[in-house]
Amino acid sequence: MVTGLPQAGAPTLHYIYDPLCGWCYGAAPLIQAARKVLKVRAHGGGMMAGANRQPVSPQLRQYVMQHDRRIAQLTGQPFGDAYFNGLLLDTTAVLDSAPPIAAMLAAEELAGKGLDMLAHLQTAHYVEGQRVADQGVLLDQAARIGLDPAAFAVALANACGAAVQNHIAETRALMARTGQQGFPSLLLEHSDGMEAVPVSPYMGKPEAFANMLREHKAVKAPQNAPA
Repeated sequence: MVTGLPQAGAPTLHYIYDPLCGWCYGAAPLIQAARKVLKVRAHGGGMMAGANRQPVSPQLRQYVMQHDRRIAQLTGQPFGDAYFNGLLLDTTAVLDSAPPIAAMLAAEELAGKGLDMLAHLQTAHYVEGQRVADQGVLLDQAARIGLDPAAFAVALANACGAAVQNHIAETRALMARTGQQGFPSLLLEHSDGMEAVPVSPYMGKPEAFANMLREHKAVKAPQNAPA
C-alpha cells in the first residue's frame, strides 16, 4: 500500500499513459512522486493497440531511438542495451499496447497495483528488452509485484479482449472531452472540476513536481477543510 494517500473525495491525478510511450517512461519518476502526495488513477490510451500494432523494423528503431536518447538526457531514465540492440533489432517482435494495459487492469483489480505493474513493465521493456505483449512476460512481472500467478492469469484473461478495448475507448473519450492530445497527459480533479497539469517542465524533476502538487492541493482545498 502506498503511504501518504488521501482519503476518498480528495483530489485525484488522472494519468493518461501508454505502456509503449517513451515519454511516459520518462515521466515515471513524476508518477512515483505524485503517488506519495495524492491518489493517481491511470488511463491506458492504446497508442499501439489494434490497427496501430507495429512490428519492429529498422525504420521504427531509428524513429524511437532518437526520442529515447532525448528522454534519457532530459530525465536520467535508463535505456538498456537489451532494448536498443536486442528488442529493437528483433524484427519478429510486435509492439502491442493492449496486453500490457490489460495486465495493468488485472493488477489493479486484484490488489490496487496497476501502477506498480506499469513501472515493472516499463523496466522490462526499456531496460531488459522484453516483449511486454507476451503473456509469459506479463505473468512473470505479476509475480515480481507479489500477485498470485493463478489469480492474475484469470484476471488477465478477463481484462483482455472487449474489456481492454472498452477501457481504451473510455480513455480516448476522456482525452477528447478535456482536449488532451498525447501521452503522457495529466489531469487534476478537485472540488472545482478538472484541469490539465503540465508535464514537460517537470521532466527529470520529481521533487519539484511533488511540491507543485502539494501546493496546488493546498490552494484548491475547501476553506472549511479539516487541517
